[in-house]
Amino acid sequence: GQAAPPEPAGFQNGGATVNGDVFQESNGPTDAYAAIAKADRLTQEPESIRKWREEQKKRLEELDAASKVTEQEWREKAKKDLEEWNLRQNEQMEKNWANNRIADKAFYQQPDADVIGYVASEEAFLKESKEETPGSEWEKVAQLCDFNPKSSKQSKDVSRMRSVLISLKQTPLSR
Repeated sequence: GQAAPPEPAGFQNGGATVNGDVFQESNGPTDAYAAIAKADRLTQEPESIRKWREEQKKRLEELDAASKVTEQEWREKAKKDLEEWNLRQNEQMEKNWANNRIADKAFYQQPDADVIGYVASEEAFLKESKEETPGSEWEKVAQLCDFNPKSSKQSKDVSRMRSVLISLKQTPLSR
């Protein structure tokens, strides 16, 4: 590797030499020029525009303060709503747990419940459904589904699924 040739003394750091003084090149007005232009603009600005600027600044500060207050109110309201939702959710989960325990006890009070178990009962259901005539599977599905629309108020809207299942029960798919 060769070393780069040394640059002439006047062209170091991208500056230009004029009468022995090094001046940095700049794309825009220098700071002194910008300060003078700003002072000129302030002295040439009419009184009405200056008043409008001050009023506008005041108005914007008031709006900013008001928006901070409303934002804080919204945050507090959201926090309160979230706490209420969590309370409702926990209550619902407790109810579901209680209902599941009752259903569990009812299942295990059946004869042969300890032998059957959940997996075995599902296998028995599948075995029964295979033995039946084609198209009667929907009878089994209908037995397992809750078709009473008023029974579940807090759950999702499943009316379309219910109508599809009922229509399939009435006219099963042909194979």
